[in-house]
Amino acid sequence: MKNTLIALLLLLGLGAGAGYYYWEDYQRFLAMPIDLGEPDPDGEPLIGKPVILEVPRGEGLRTLASRLEADGLIENAHYLIALAYNRQQADQIKAGEYALTPGMTPAQLLDQLVSGRSIQYPVTLIEGRTFRDALASIAAEPEFKHELEGLSDDEILAALDLDIEHPEGWFFPDTYLFRRGASDVQVLRRAHERMREVLDEEWAERSADLPLTSPYEALILASVIEKETALGSERPEIAGVFVRRLQKGMRLQTDPTVIYGLGADFDGNLRRVDLETDSPYNTYTRSGLPPTPIALPGRAAIHAALHPEEGETLYFVARGDGSHHFSASLDEHNCAVQRFQRGGDCDPARFR
Repeated sequence: MKNTLIALLLLLGLGAGAGYYYWEDYQRFLAMPIDLGEPDPDGEPLIGKPVILEVPRGEGLRTLASRLEADGLIENAHYLIALAYNRQQADQIKAGEYALTPGMTPAQLLDQLVSGRSIQYPVTLIEGRTFRDALASIAAEPEFKHELEGLSDDEILAALDLDIEHPEGWFFPDTYLFRRGASDVQVLRRAHERMREVLDEEWAERSADLPLTSPYEALILASVIEKETALGSERPEIAGVFVRRLQKGMRLQTDPTVIYGLGADFDGNLRRVDLETDSPYNTYTRSGLPPTPIALPGRAAIHAALHPEEGETLYFVARGDGSHHFSASLDEHNCAVQRFQRGGDCDPARFR
């Protein structure tokens, strides 16, 4: 009986000792940063050098923890699993790519995996470029899934489930962030939603007495303004010229619409025959706005179209330095063309 009691006491002591050891080891695990590898060959620590962890969709906690242990990132998969259950995060891990940074503890790792703050990849749609340029920009990003390649405009609109007749101009130029594997469909849907928001906001605050009957007409005009100048400060004045011409029944006579209408036939040189050949986009031969936008306009161009600068100017011509000379009369405009386009000595200031 005495020997049995001694044996039981020894077992209890051993159990308590083992429990204390595992508890201490667990606490050490919690305090120890995850192992991102050895310092670089120069002996510099891995400061600012993240390791990318990809968590596939459907991978559970136990599989992930075992993989992290096998890869040497953590010492004990069971401890990470215990931590997750203790924090009620075991079923909250989200798929994605995560940047593991030096000094990150297991608890911080779990917080990141649960938060879903995965790596985001940018794709930029540039204002003034066309819809097809935007598609090419997305297609050039290897992190994205490409579902629209080779489709016609109508097929693309069907894939996007958009109730519009023509895609040009309807996608807001900006930089968008998505996780790896996002599709071009997702990118364009977000860009379209953003354009709708911006256009609605600007249309609601538009100036009075504009010759525009709908937000879509504002979008068309904004796209022409976007293509006509590289100087943001000139957008309202260019908008003023176009608005006054529309009000007076004058043709817009703007080269970018003709170029857009030529499409792939434009070789970089706009000829007189191009200006004289009628097409839906030739604003030298047709009155009013072109039938669709000709580019993706930014917010500043949309704002300018709906808040044109007041004045009397009806013409403008490029100076050759990125800016334009604005004229109120045809005589002044012809003089400015002689001066800035043909190198003549005519002084347009004499018409003021």
